[in-house]
Amino acid sequence: MYQVRNKWALVTGAARGIGYLTAKFMAEQGCNLILHSRKLAHTEKVLAEVRAMGVQAYAVEAELNDLDAVRRMLDEIDRMNVDVDIVLNNAGLQIAYRTDYFATPVEDYEVSFRVNTIAPAMICYHFMPKMIARGSGRILNTTSGIALDVCQAGYSASKAALDKITIDLGSKVEGTDVMINLTDPGWCRTDLGGSHAPNAPESAIPGIVVGVFVDDKKSGRNLGAQHFAGMSLEDAVAKAERDFDSPY
Repeated sequence: MYQVRNKWALVTGAARGIGYLTAKFMAEQGCNLILHSRKLAHTEKVLAEVRAMGVQAYAVEAELNDLDAVRRMLDEIDRMNVDVDIVLNNAGLQIAYRTDYFATPVEDYEVSFRVNTIAPAMICYHFMPKMIARGSGRILNTTSGIALDVCQAGYSASKAALDKITIDLGSKVEGTDVMINLTDPGWCRTDLGGSHAPNAPESAIPGIVVGVFVDDKKSGRNLGAQHFAGMSLEDAVAKAERDFDSPY
């Protein structure tokens, strides 16, 4: 199992919901953290909590819809002079639910693709070459199981594009200790998922991060969190390595 103690992980969307739970879980494993949110004030709570758990942690801010802000955030992380061994692209945006879906505005696609596709791709392109140079690293991009729902077309299309980018990048590192996979928390009762979702946010742990801990040199998989609900981390890793093969 991949060891994360004393390594550094970037968690986007760390202030609330699944990102918040992810940050806390990684801190429990002894992983140092760079916590992203749209505003630094949003991460004050989680920053204090993970530092109290004995790990090092910093906070960064960027509105992912502003690609210049993403670039500034990446420059700021570089100035920290730490090796980012793990990237958890958790942040996402469901822009609207369009019941009159034939009137879906172009802006739904533009914003959705900037936040859900282009910003995470920029983050992958920034850190993945450094992981390759060091010979080790993990990237998890958060996708969605949404399907056949034309009312959320911008969101679902942007996630499908992220899937494609992840799988294609994975083909370049398959068989190495740099692994890039997908994860999906399932429909959870978060700000994004809404109050009627069937799953508690806690059900996504440990599955939402199992792709960090697998150590079988396989990429391009969708390690959906609900497959591992209620399992220990060790059992979840064993299941992921046994039951989920790469698509190549």
